Amino acid sequence: MIRVEFLKSTQGWHGFRARGHAGFADPGEDIVCAAVSALTQTAVLGLTKVVGIACQVEVEEKTGTLDCLLPPGLDSGEWQQAQLVLEVLYAGLKATEREYKQFVRVKEVPYREDESSAFRH
Repeated sequence: MIRVEFLKSTQGWHGFRARGHAGFADPGEDIVCAAVSALTQTAVLGLTKVVGIACQVEVEEKTGTLDCLLPPGLDSGEWQQAQLVLEVLYAGLKATEREYKQFVRVKEVPYREDESSAFRH
């Protein structure tokens, strides 16, 4: 199962963690894994290449891990653009979860800067 956690505070989204493999089909044939991968990787590209934010990104293909955390100190324009990208990602993944709920779980988790150091490896 793929589990995606969205880090959220009262200010908005701070990033996400995607972990696992869907197990819907064999590797290379798994449309659920492909959908989640396409959505998450496109969001990272949107944040880093389009918006120009130097996100902290960790990828581990073997374990199916993709972590993306916004850096502190974004200006209001960057923050708003990042919120839009992350909201679109959230909506896309929630739609995937509704269709394939036994293979994908998406949830919001509280973002606490002092507890996020573990996320920052």
